[in-house]
Amino acid sequence: MSRGTGGRSGGDDGPGARYPSGASGGQLERNPRGVPGSRQQEDLLSVTKQLGRHPGADFDVVLRAEDGHPVVIANAPFLDDGSPMPTRFWLTDPGLHQAVSRLESEGGVKAAELAVPAHAIAQAHERYAAARDALIPGGHRGPRPSGGVGGTRRGVKCLHAHLAWWLTGADDPVGQWTADRLGLGRPDSSSTARF
Repeated sequence: MSRGTGGRSGGDDGPGARYPSGASGGQLERNPRGVPGSRQQEDLLSVTKQLGRHPGADFDVVLRAEDGHPVVIANAPFLDDGSPMPTRFWLTDPGLHQAVSRLESEGGVKAAELAVPAHAIAQAHERYAAARDALIPGGHRGPRPSGGVGGTRRGVKCLHAHLAWWLTGADDPVGQWTADRLGLGRPDSSSTARF
């Protein structure tokens, strides 16, 4: 897990993958778990540049572009200062981020809420929250992250968060809806997939 304050070894959120930068098509490759320390520092620098600020929490890169840069990161459930972090998965690839932002600016959030049944969205929020909350130690005292995808309990708040989670292999109908609008495919569990 990369650390927002400096890069240390840690968490294991599953295999990373390679994804085409800017959703332009290409090959996706699953990577073995774990990243050497020097790669963690590179990831920290890359994510800091992509976000335009220093990440405030530990994270793992769970999806990579063909050139190796981060596309999706998995955040720890707490920021470095101990504040709850409700958004587990972030879309960091600038090209995909911009494409989703365009979709949102064209009314994509409302369109997704109208297109995807409310019960399916609610179930996705429950799955997301349960997976994130499973990472919190049993004896934790103090504030905890709340809500589901994007920190909301109902409806759709952020297509970026839904797409990021969907790209990791999650069953997120809003992420699927977003991917369909952007013409994105998702890799299967094989070692490579073409888009």
